[in-house]
Amino acid sequence: MKGIVFGESPRWHDGRLWFSDWGAHQVIALAADGSHEVVVTVPSFPMCIDFLPDGRLLVVDSAQRRILRREPDGSLVEHARLAGITDKPWNEIVVDDRGNAYVNSIGFDFPGGDFAPGLVALVTADGEVSQVADDLAFPNGMAISPDGSTLIVAESYANQLTAYDIRADGRLDSRHVWAETPGDHPDGICLDAEGAVWYADVANKHCVRVRAGGAVLATAFTDRGAFSCALSRGADPRLFIVGQNYGGPGSPEPSGQVVAFPAPAPGAGRP
Repeated sequence: MKGIVFGESPRWHDGRLWFSDWGAHQVIALAADGSHEVVVTVPSFPMCIDFLPDGRLLVVDSAQRRILRREPDGSLVEHARLAGITDKPWNEIVVDDRGNAYVNSIGFDFPGGDFAPGLVALVTADGEVSQVADDLAFPNGMAISPDGSTLIVAESYANQLTAYDIRADGRLDSRHVWAETPGDHPDGICLDAEGAVWYADVANKHCVRVRAGGAVLATAFTDRGAFSCALSRGADPRLFIVGQNYGGPGSPEPSGQVVAFPAPAPGAGRP
């Protein structure tokens, strides 16, 4: 798919690739035949997405510091307020199999603001919001292992993937480096069924598949900044990359696109 203003936050859901076009303020569902549907419009930037276990869509409305929920009739309702945690921009979200949502804030105004560390907040299934991690160097993509025991966070400014153990109450502990990514600034991430992580890198225009510890298994190259990635499920797996030109002279036409590569293993865990 071409003509995307600013694509981000891809998710594989019910046989389609869902993603946010931040520039158009839309959540789009893209089918295998190339047809697409604008599912909802939210005037926010950023506006990352994920799904509750019952299939309802969650949208991070960073401008209003809240999470919205799309009901079965298509209406949007407020799922949680985030304003009590921080007034800095909110970014990525991932939801576990119990309905707990983890959402991160980069911790400073970007671009243009002075760097400050970011955080992760937990929104429980019953609506309680609390901070569960801090001191993250530009937290970006997040993923949860298939057994629900580990949260992995891309630290873009630390050149690494950082992991936490998820406790029974949803809180995080035992922080450790899952993989260093020297020379890369990992952005969006996803897990595959063989336990590897794919991470996108904007400046280096690629997605990289790594194992825990940092061993590089594969690289998918693009012709523009790779902002995030997602894997299909089932047979004939595909790696989907959303990206666009970033930095340098602007273009009168949107440069955002979705591209697909054959993948060695399907997606696993969350998202």
